[in-house]
Amino acid sequence: MKEEDLKRLIDRYYSGESTEEEEIALRDYFRKENIPEGYEAEKVIFGFYSEYEDIPEPSIGFEARILAGIDASDRQSASLKLKKYLLPLISTAAGLLLLAGSYFFFVSRAEPRDTFKDPAMAYAETLKILREVSLQLNRGAQVLEPIGKMNEVTKKSFETINKSTRMVQKNLKSLDYLKNSYNVKQYPSGKSINK
Repeated sequence: MKEEDLKRLIDRYYSGESTEEEEIALRDYFRKENIPEGYEAEKVIFGFYSEYEDIPEPSIGFEARILAGIDASDRQSASLKLKKYLLPLISTAAGLLLLAGSYFFFVSRAEPRDTFKDPAMAYAETLKILREVSLQLNRGAQVLEPIGKMNEVTKKSFETINKSTRMVQKNLKSLDYLKNSYNVKQYPSGKSINK
C-alpha cells in the first residue's frame, strides 16, 4: 500500500467516514512488521483491534439490565438523601420530646406530698428507715475491718524495719570510727601519719 493511500485511509478512519472493508485493510496492513516511520501509534491501535477481534457481542437485554441498574442506583441515592435530611430531623424531634416529657414528669413530682396523716406514724416510719440505713452502714464497716487490721500490721512491720535500719546505721557509724582510728596513728610529736 502506498503511503498516500495509507494517509487517506487513516484520515477517513479518524473522521469516521471509513467503511468496514477499509478498516479491515488497515488492520491487515499494520499487522506486518515494516511500517513507514511516523505510524507507530496507528500500529498500536490497529494491533489492539487485531488482537481483540473475537470480542463477543453483548447478550440480549444487556442494555436493559444496565439501565435498570442505573435506575436502582438513582432510587437508592434518593433514599439516602432522604435519610440524610430526615434522620437528623427525627432525632432532634425525639430529643425535644424527651426533654419536654422529663420536664413535666419532674415538675409534677417536685412538690412533696404527705403520705401519713398521723405525725407519730410518720416519725415511727422515719426511725424505721434510719435504723435500716444504719444497719446497712454498719455491715459495710464490718466488711472493711480486716482491711483496717491489715493496715495496722503493715504499719507495725514498717516500724520494725525502721528500727532495724536505725540499729544497722548506728553500728556502721561505730565501724567507721574504728576504721578511721586504725588508719591514723598518733606519734609523740603530735603528728599523725595516714596509711
